[in-house]
Amino acid sequence: MKKTLAIILLALGVSTVSMAQDYKPFQLYFGLGFASPGAGGVGVLVDFEPSYRINDQIAVGFRLESAAMAKEVTVGVDSEISAVGSYTLNGRYYFGDSNFRPYVGAGFGLYSLGTVEADIDGGDVEADFGTKFGFYPRIGFDFGHFNMNLDYNLIPKYDENGADVKNSYLGIRIGFFLFGGKN
Repeated sequence: MKKTLAIILLALGVSTVSMAQDYKPFQLYFGLGFASPGAGGVGVLVDFEPSYRINDQIAVGFRLESAAMAKEVTVGVDSEISAVGSYTLNGRYYFGDSNFRPYVGAGFGLYSLGTVEADIDGGDVEADFGTKFGFYPRIGFDFGHFNMNLDYNLIPKYDENGADVKNSYLGIRIGFFLFGGKN
């Protein structure tokens, strides 16, 4: 009885580990898109994301992104363009296995917030915000080697000299990936 149970468990373990994947495990993504901090602000972003498929439905990756945009500051305060760089870990869950593959995912990591210059009541204020921890949920799809996704980067805001500086932004991007297609 013990031998039979051991053989069944061994066979189950080997069959689970040795199941073939329909998609290649490594994927290298490049994207370009828009970043919006809200209140009609618009910017541009570029990102690079290598990832690894654990199986056909689950991928984990590392995203390097740079977004340049005018940050949203308290009403009546003009601000200049600032860059946000992010270094995040993420995961995606794919639905289906056809050529069109929608997914949901999330990521977290460090956001380097750069410097914001603002004109408050006729005086110039410059603030260096350093690095903050942030999180983003995302949705998107792969179609062949083409990708489109949307995420909302949640980053804590700052209160600098009476000006409320919001760091969160919406990212909408299109791109392509190398490798990672069907076997």
